[in-house]
Amino acid sequence: MSLKTPEEIEILREGGKRHREILAELKKLVKPGISTLILEEEALRLIKEQGDKPAHLGYHPSWAKRPFPAVLCVSINNEIVHGIPNENVRVINNGDIVSIDLSLEHKGLITDSAITVACGAIDDESRRLLEVTEKALYAGIKAALPGRTVGDIGEAISSAVEPSGFSIADDLTGHGVGYQIHEEPYVPNVGVAGKGEKLVPGLVIAIEPMVNVGAGANRYLKDGYTIVTSDGSRSAHFEHTVAITEKGNIILTSWNI
Repeated sequence: MSLKTPEEIEILREGGKRHREILAELKKLVKPGISTLILEEEALRLIKEQGDKPAHLGYHPSWAKRPFPAVLCVSINNEIVHGIPNENVRVINNGDIVSIDLSLEHKGLITDSAITVACGAIDDESRRLLEVTEKALYAGIKAALPGRTVGDIGEAISSAVEPSGFSIADDLTGHGVGYQIHEEPYVPNVGVAGKGEKLVPGLVIAIEPMVNVGAGANRYLKDGYTIVTSDGSRSAHFEHTVAITEKGNIILTSWNI
């Protein structure tokens, strides 16, 4: 577990502001007929315009056979996470739900955030899925206080989702972030209050519930990255980077979009 200094958290706050501005612009582009490649190209343009770097591009996690080949993860409908927008180029249609996941490196420090966006008119079940997943994110953030644990976050998220009848995606979690995209500790979306790593001032984590309409089971596609629901049901994903402080927490990527 790596802790960040107050000065580093301030840099992450700066990066988080740039991060949310980019996501706000990408959200505006999600309309029927746009392709995932347009989102990818626009994200890269906006990142470079600000003098920052796309942290996803070229990132090679230990479990993957190759580095990630895109700036964004764009995941549509039954795709939970890690959709590759410039290889599996798709046109986004009216009624789709679209997860846009971006990791941004600003002055050597990384923030991670995701939104799920409705394209045009979506059905009531999909609208409720987005509402429940975003609500679960903020329940997890509310539990992310100094002296508590990652289990408290997981318990808060799962408690927010359970009454809806939806399922949390199996074995997919949040994580530490800052110096790298993925750091210790893992931040579960299902947990036991009081269990797991303690949350201490200086810890920076990405909290990211991933919620499916159907069962939690999932599988990888042949591209080695895209994870989809096993039963074909829709999935939503919301994520913030959060710093633990002595007084509580700071949502470094807070949205105003």
